[in-house]
Amino acid sequence: MHKFKYKPPQVKNGDLRTPVTFYEFVPKEGPLPGQTEKRTLFESWAKIDEVWMKDLELAKSNGTLSDVTIRIRDPLEEFRPTNKHYLSIDDPDYKDNRYNIKAVHPDMQDRRFIRIVAGVAK
Repeated sequence: MHKFKYKPPQVKNGDLRTPVTFYEFVPKEGPLPGQTEKRTLFESWAKIDEVWMKDLELAKSNGTLSDVTIRIRDPLEEFRPTNKHYLSIDDPDYKDNRYNIKAVHPDMQDRRFIRIVAGVAK
């Protein structure tokens, strides 16, 4: 019989070090077409994960190679990110990049977190 051994969670509070901001574009005022950013929807701390091979394959199929996977605490009913939202990462390595959310998944190993796959917005 195999003994049960406790495995600590993969993501801990200390891993959530990078601030991220979720927002949406709003239409420009006036007669000219276009959109302006932003109406801030939610701010959170996140863990920026390295790109997994499956995410890289997804990025190739979508035509983008600059995808990023982040993990945040599940905000429950307060906010639910969708593919209509954008995010920005407040880190010098990701400076001046706006990311379009492509997929949102609950983390099945630890239900306290959600995984978000996002690509650079064009």
